[in-house]
Amino acid sequence: MNPEFSLRYCSMHFESTPAPPITPMLRTVFTLLLVLSNLTTVAADNLQPRLTVVASHYPLAYFAGRIAADHADVHLPMPGGIDPANWRPGSSGIRMLQRADLLLLNGAGYETWLAQTSLSRARQVDTSSGFSDRLIRIEQAITHSHGGSGQHTHTGTAHTTWLDFSQARQQAHAVAAALGRKRPELKSRFEEHLQALDSDLARLDQNLEALSLQYQTLPLMASHPVYQYLARRYRLDLVSVHWEPDEMPPGSEWDALARTLKQHPARLMIWESQPRPEITRRLTQLGVASVVFDPCANRPDQGDFLSVMQRNLQNLKQARESISAVLQK
Repeated sequence: MNPEFSLRYCSMHFESTPAPPITPMLRTVFTLLLVLSNLTTVAADNLQPRLTVVASHYPLAYFAGRIAADHADVHLPMPGGIDPANWRPGSSGIRMLQRADLLLLNGAGYETWLAQTSLSRARQVDTSSGFSDRLIRIEQAITHSHGGSGQHTHTGTAHTTWLDFSQARQQAHAVAAALGRKRPELKSRFEEHLQALDSDLARLDQNLEALSLQYQTLPLMASHPVYQYLARRYRLDLVSVHWEPDEMPPGSEWDALARTLKQHPARLMIWESQPRPEITRRLTQLGVASVVFDPCANRPDQGDFLSVMQRNLQNLKQARESISAVLQK
């Protein structure tokens, strides 16, 4: 037989042969192959070592935990009950920082210890760099004490950036991007988790913006200069003192507050935590109520970042209702 004819014949034969029908058994085989393929992909993901992530304060740790889920071990190097902005790493803290695959930093001068440590820059993520042109400079620095922790100065740049929830959203996006660079194969999963977190933060932002409309004509005091971004974002008329909730201010501080209230007749003082009863009583005598808005810089005793911020908004709502009731009398 002519070889050329033979090839043409075979080609025509196969082209004209109808495809075999897909039987129920074939469907079952195809389904099993698809399931096995998916299981192989999941197994491959699980074979990847978990990332070690260290955050310089709790909000970043919360963001990382929600975005990375089971693909990272997220650590806070400082103990509970202290302000992470005043933390200084000891030998164990430095070892934790050095072992991190990612070191999530707030930026804005928050990590004053960073210059005194030897850490890989490639692993550091400044989560506020995306809005560095919007950081607030502190014009007047005042040195004061924090209980037994010695002298402390608020100077340089305001650093509680996450209290502007629109900025918190940008910081969460920076965390997700950093995780995606470390684990490109999980980037879509991180993005999915980020969307849920971003939705929660956007809802906080919208709710606080709506609530702040009730505060537009109300002068406010703050017990500590940590609410600058909160005041700017939500247009609050806020003046700060340097008081601690667990320390009764001396007489000179009360005299200074009385002078301030003549120029800035506030009816409400915002605190980082619940002040001592004798402080609230004396403020009440001056016509000033107290409300807690916890920055949640360290891990809370109960709940998480989202629940603490929701409670903060509820505290502000209840305080405004109380003040309105008093003013209507």
